[in-house]
This record gives sequence, C-alpha cells and structure tokens, in this order.
Amino acid sequence: MKKIKYAFLAAGCCMAILSFSFKEDLFLVSKNLDIFASLYKEININYVDDTNAPQLMKTGIDAMLDSLDPYTEYVPESEIEDYKLKYVSTQYGGIGASTVLIAGKLFVNEVSEGYPANKGEVKAGDQIVKINGVEVKGKERAEISQLLRGPKGTPVDLVLFREGKELQKKIIREEIKQPNVSYSGMVGDGVGYIKLDKFLENSGQEVKDALLNINKENPKGIILDLRNNGGGILQEAVKIVNLFVQKDQLIVTQKGKNLEKTIAYKTQYPPVALDVPLVVLVNANSASASEIVAGSLQDLDRAIVVGQRSYGKGLVQQTFNLPYNSLVKVTVAKYYTPSGRCIQKLDYTHKNADGVAERFADSTMMMFQTKAGRNVYSGNGVYPDVVVNADKLSPVTISMIGKNLFFNYANQYRKTNPKLESAKTFQLSDADYTAFVNTLADKDLTYQSKTERLLSDLRREAEKENKSAEVKADLENLKYKLTISKKTDVATHKSEIKRVLETQIVSRYFYERGRIEQSFQYDKELMAAKALFGNQPQMLAILKGDGNYKVIGKPIKETASLD
Repeated sequence: MKKIKYAFLAAGCCMAILSFSFKEDLFLVSKNLDIFASLYKEININYVDDTNAPQLMKTGIDAMLDSLDPYTEYVPESEIEDYKLKYVSTQYGGIGASTVLIAGKLFVNEVSEGYPANKGEVKAGDQIVKINGVEVKGKERAEISQLLRGPKGTPVDLVLFREGKELQKKIIREEIKQPNVSYSGMVGDGVGYIKLDKFLENSGQEVKDALLNINKENPKGIILDLRNNGGGILQEAVKIVNLFVQKDQLIVTQKGKNLEKTIAYKTQYPPVALDVPLVVLVNANSASASEIVAGSLQDLDRAIVVGQRSYGKGLVQQTFNLPYNSLVKVTVAKYYTPSGRCIQKLDYTHKNADGVAERFADSTMMMFQTKAGRNVYSGNGVYPDVVVNADKLSPVTISMIGKNLFFNYANQYRKTNPKLESAKTFQLSDADYTAFVNTLADKDLTYQSKTERLLSDLRREAEKENKSAEVKADLENLKYKLTISKKTDVATHKSEIKRVLETQIVSRYFYERGRIEQSFQYDKELMAAKALFGNQPQMLAILKGDGNYKVIGKPIKETASLD
C-alpha cells in the first residue's frame, strides 16, 4: 500500500512540475509577444522615415526562422501559389515554355512537347520582347512568370524576335502538368528504367503506372533513378516503396518533440514488383523523400543503391495555416528508416559562431543493421552499396554554361540542320565541334581554375610572411604555364564539352525525352546498374553483405559532384 501511495505522490510531483513548466513557457511566450508587438508599433509610429509595415514584419519573421533550419519558412499570401507549385502540385496554367535571361534580354530556353508554345511554333532561341503588351525588359523573373501564367483558356499575346524579324503570337494557356516521372521505359538488355524527378502529388501513382507498363516486358531488372530529386511528400515516398515490398512492412518512422508528430508509416497494399531485381540511383542532390525510398529499400535489402552519397536531409516538415491566407512550414520531426537510422547530415541545433550548421561529428554516427545484417550508419546521408564517382565539370565548361555559349550554338545548329535521325545515338561530329570552337574566338571565356585559385592563395601567404621577393620568379613562371595550359582547355576537355553541347542540341529536336535518351550513352551510373543485372552472383553477394561499398573508379570524396 505504501508503494502505491509513493507512486501516486511521485506522479503528483511530476504533474506539478510539468504544469509549472508549461505555465512558465506560456508566460515567456506571452511576455515576448507583448515586447515584439510594442516594438513593432513604436518603430512604425516613430521611425524617422516611412516604413513598409508588411515588409518589416516579414523581415523580422524571416530572421527569427533563420535561427532554426532552412526548411522552416513563412509564406505570405502573395507567395502561396508559387509555394504550392514548388512543394505540392505539379499543375498550373501556362504556355509550356521555360525562359532564360541573357544580357538583360529574355529568351525561350526550351519548349515542352505538345503544349501551347510548341503548338504555336514558339522555338528555343526566340527572344520575348512583350507579353500581353508589357515590355519584359527590366522585369524580374517572378514578374515574368506571373505574366506568362494564368487561368486555362486565357490568351497570351507574345511579341518575339527571331533572326532579326518581329513575330506576333497568340497562345492560349492550357493546364500545364509537370510529371513527377519524366521518363520511363526499357533501356536495353531487358532492363526497365523509371526517372522520378520529385515526390509531389500523384507521384506514387505515376511510378506505379510506369512500373505496370515495364512489367509487360518481363524485365530482368528495374532501375529507379532518384538522382537530383530533392524530395517532396513523405506519404508518396511510402507508396513508392510499397510497390516493391510486402504489405504491412515498416518503411519510415517520424519522431518529434510533440508526441502527435510521432508516426510510423507502413505499406498498405500488395506490391506490384516484389521479386524483380531493383537498383536505385542516387547522388549528392538526392534528398529527403528520395533518401526515404533509397534508405528503406537498402535497409530491407530489397534494392542495391548505386551512385554517390545522398544529400543527408532527415527532417520532416508540416504546414500550418496562419491568418490572412498565409502559412508557415515547420520542421516537426526527424525520420528514421526501418533499421532505426536517421540520415540527417547537418546539426541545426548547435551552429558555430558564424551561425552556420556543421556536419554531425563522426563520433556521433551510429551503426545499424539491415534486415539481412548488413551494416549501415546514421548521419551524412545514404551511402551507396556501389559507388560510382561523379564527374566534376571543368572551369572552362562551367564558364561556357554561365555565358550561355552552348545555348546560342544549339540554336544556330538547329537552323542549319533541320533534322536529326535519332536522339539515342546522336553525337556531335569532330567537324561540328571544330565549328563550335571557332565561334568562341570573340567570346569572353575568362575563368579561374582551381590551380589558379591555389596560386593566388600562395601569393597572399607569401606576402603575409614577407617572402614575396624570394618566390616571385617561381610564381610568375607558374602563372605563365597556367595561362598557356588554359589555352588548350577547350581541347583537353573536348569530350566533356561535347556532352553538354549535345544535350542542348538534342533538346531542340526531341525535347526533354530526347535529352534524357541521348544522355544514356554516357551515363556511368546507368551502366553500372545494368552490369549488376548481368551478374546475379555479385548482386546476391552485395545484398548478403559480402560486397558492401564496392567502388567503381577512384575512391569517393566526401561530397560528390554532379555530372
């Protein structure tokens, strides 16, 4: 009886402490809100110059949220539609064309096959001068998007310049659907392929539809490509995993401070492809929902993950409505894959003196085991079972991209070459590459190579240590050699430059689908995945833990670069 009394007494004490703590929290919240409201009022009334009250408030809110993580954000009413398009829906009213600003001028970058701009014969390279009578010169990108988008069925009047001639186009807006699955089909050797770009509404159904079509071909393996997929809706990730694993299987658990945010997500339906060998492609830009899919399929030993270490976002966000049609997106939980690991890379709770979140220390990483007993680790993203090192673009190629030199040449190539036979096999001839190089003669290709940056650092250090005179001759000699070397960069990086240029050219003829198909001939991760399907003993060895972390190429760096 005494034990029961003591138990009730202890429980009562805990309740009293919690109640006191809760009341104290409420007092602190109320106190600080009063201070903030009073400060906001005094600034608006007494500040020497006029203030923009809404902007002042948004600045204060943004500064407050910046102290947390980059995923917790305030969305005012004016930005709601853009928010929905980015994080929720894949549909909007528009003409189906992307644009690019070059030297202050607006050009059509690419048109989507089958949509209004394409039907109206708007072409990549066309300069847009006016939209519905409004000159676009000097307009911000957000303003331009607002001019092009609008309700389905409404007209857009465009004034274009093409080859020195002015063109008038009346385009009728349609509902533009940006699919989550940008490509699916067979990619040779009996292998099916699904490229998933995002996890927005209906992504689970899109992957299912693609999978059902591929299943008709009796594939010997399936590749799910999540490279450069920044994530989206968690529930859609669960639906996609469900296509490959049994019903009632735990896929992911989210855990938050608020117990109501602690939820375990299990598969709810019979699978569509339970036994077909599966490879998931990831890279450094595969994040969030992509990592849930890759991490859970890895933990369940259902798929082999190929590529580079993923981004490392193990956080879950939820939106809450605020007054006056605004909202706030709040990080409410961390998520954990079936083995129990959280792959969050950055520690936003303990930022450094500069307010920058750093990686969790290696000492905090914990080892977990997959269903078959393979070792996997928390923190720093999902590490692939087969590592394929990413190609890092050279400074000369990056400079060309930034100066839109590929864009301009692709437009010219399309004018002089009315037809391409095939996207899948297209390669730029040496003669065409020489023609491209000749167009660079009067172009500014100024850029700084990594070696030049190191040389500049060395020069500064020498000055700090008063040794400039001693090493001046050596530094100048090295600078001269680097200058000579840069003149040959266009030849040295020919194969890389050709690949980027080919991508631009193919899109002028075969749009996005053709661009993807053309890239397959250079895709190292795709080749590695297809090789696995041709080597069943190796696949089984990896899934059993006998072949973990096989590296193709040089040892992987901590942060892999994009192709």
